[in-house]
Amino acid sequence: MSDYLNFSLDGKVALVTGASYGIGYAIASAYAKSGAKIVFCDIKQDFVDKGLASYKADGIDAKGYVCDVTNEEMVQDMVKKIESEVGVIDILVNNAGIIKRIPMCDMTPEEFRQVIDVDLNAPFIVSKAVIPSMIKKGHGKIINICSMMSELGRETVSAYAAAKGGLKMLTRNICAEYGAYNIQCNGIGPGYIATPQTAPLREKQPDGSRHPFDQFICGRTPAGRWLQAEELTGPAVFLASDASNAVNGHVLYVDGGILAYIGKQP
Repeated sequence: MSDYLNFSLDGKVALVTGASYGIGYAIASAYAKSGAKIVFCDIKQDFVDKGLASYKADGIDAKGYVCDVTNEEMVQDMVKKIESEVGVIDILVNNAGIIKRIPMCDMTPEEFRQVIDVDLNAPFIVSKAVIPSMIKKGHGKIINICSMMSELGRETVSAYAAAKGGLKMLTRNICAEYGAYNIQCNGIGPGYIATPQTAPLREKQPDGSRHPFDQFICGRTPAGRWLQAEELTGPAVFLASDASNAVNGHVLYVDGGILAYIGKQP
């Protein structure tokens, strides 16, 4: 098969950070179904154990590690273990992230730094840990989970928007520095995803009306609905496969069209 049409991940080792549930879990599961060996990490053993149970229930043989991705020593140790126990990492998805919804003038510098640390510094640290072996192997795929806030601002998310905007530029810079080594670094910018965490925002109000934020998102999205985490998996498989070898430094927004749309007239 021509590489230009090769979407298979057979035999590839994929590390997805923060993949015990949610978007990371959906992407890792899709990689497994495409033939990849799955390794993931999370910050607490409880999360890792729950993730392992979910993967097992879905028939996926995944390996989980406890790791604080903002700690370079822990990350380096984890990568060495993965290389020893599973193999050299072919695909890295920097998915782990946090958000603090606090008005900027009420946010402390410590809170701001924490978001930057997890959402921007950690992808730098983990990418830095896997790139040398990718160079030796002669190929690699790095996928950063960006955001619509890589392009837009919004009330109460100053730290998150700053981090995700920085992550967009880190994506481009990894492309610029390491493209010559056959390493492609791209981003995925999810739209608003229906997850257990966003369920309260989609619940009917006591009077039977839709939650105001639910109305806002559906009205702002040409698709007219929240997206499913599984809708990110096709783009994620593409960016991890040989079919995307000429795609580098790009952020693919999977947002139902929000960034292309000014919204409905009131």
